[in-house]
Amino acid sequence: MNWPSHGSNPNYIYKAMNLNIPDLIIDFSANINPLGPPKILKENWLRLFEKVIDYPDPYTSTLQEKISLHEQIDKNFLLIGNGGAELINLVARMLTNKRVLLIQPTFSEYEQSCKTSNCSIVFHQLHSPNWELNGEDLVDQLQDVNALFLCNPNNPTGVQYSQATIVRLIKLCKEKGCHLILDEAFYDMTETYDSIVPFVKEYSNLVVIRSMTKMFAVPGLRLGYAIAHPAIIDELSSYQPHWSVNSIALAAADLCLQDTKFIGNTQEYITNERKKLFSFYQREGLVLSPSRVNFYLLKDPGLKDQLPLFRFLLERGIVPRHTVNFPGLKGSWLRFAIKSSADNNQLMEVIKEWKKRRP
Repeated sequence: MNWPSHGSNPNYIYKAMNLNIPDLIIDFSANINPLGPPKILKENWLRLFEKVIDYPDPYTSTLQEKISLHEQIDKNFLLIGNGGAELINLVARMLTNKRVLLIQPTFSEYEQSCKTSNCSIVFHQLHSPNWELNGEDLVDQLQDVNALFLCNPNNPTGVQYSQATIVRLIKLCKEKGCHLILDEAFYDMTETYDSIVPFVKEYSNLVVIRSMTKMFAVPGLRLGYAIAHPAIIDELSSYQPHWSVNSIALAAADLCLQDTKFIGNTQEYITNERKKLFSFYQREGLVLSPSRVNFYLLKDPGLKDQLPLFRFLLERGIVPRHTVNFPGLKGSWLRFAIKSSADNNQLMEVIKEWKKRRP
């Protein structure tokens, strides 16, 4: 079966499964903010539209200044990109023909981008149910690689590694002469994240990638940024196409950063909905990943392969994310985003139906 490699765009998964799309569907496969974009974007949309006739600022100066102030880091440590995906690709270009270590299961884009850059790829597999990460287990592999990719909090498990764990990895990588590429696309979806950004000043081998499309629910605009030593930023910039980030995305980011309460409100909402969902699943005897963010892995322990549950949900208009292309998972789990309270309630009703019908 030709499985889609990403979430969202449910029509592709229905086509792959040879199923008719129900009239009403709820897409749980895309991990964006369940509250939607900040109201300030809608209120200023006509003004944003006027930007379509302007060439973008090729230096992204205004947004750089705002992020610089927010992160308390000099602008020459920053690169604004067309979403996290572009930044991952730029890093992969920097690593062309190098040897790269990936911590699995994780976002498939790292492997795809590194293969495009002719990297040699090795893997370290974490294991369920907790997917614990111990830096000491990586010592031997780090001796023979040029870079380590790590997602924190991790996609697809939602597991959050402690600052102490990450700092230990930064130091190990420094000792072994390799880069640590830390993807923090979902760092602001949790209330308990200790920033790694201050360590960029001390460790020139550290690259932090951030996405703004997840928190502010604007994946159609594409926006993210990298934080790294100026020498790395200069190299990444040299690979970036001119006018990579469009004018509307830059202006929208500027507005989003003005809404200082939005992130806190989102974190509180996600925490409450996650607690509600997890309590329900545990009562129903389902197994979960120990997620701290706005998505989680789920499985019925009575099934070796979750395909029957996946099909059942699709037929009832519930669209999870398959895990067929995640090494170490290979379809044995389903991933769900946390959506609106009404959508989450509908999901629970369908799960109840599944539990009643399943022998």
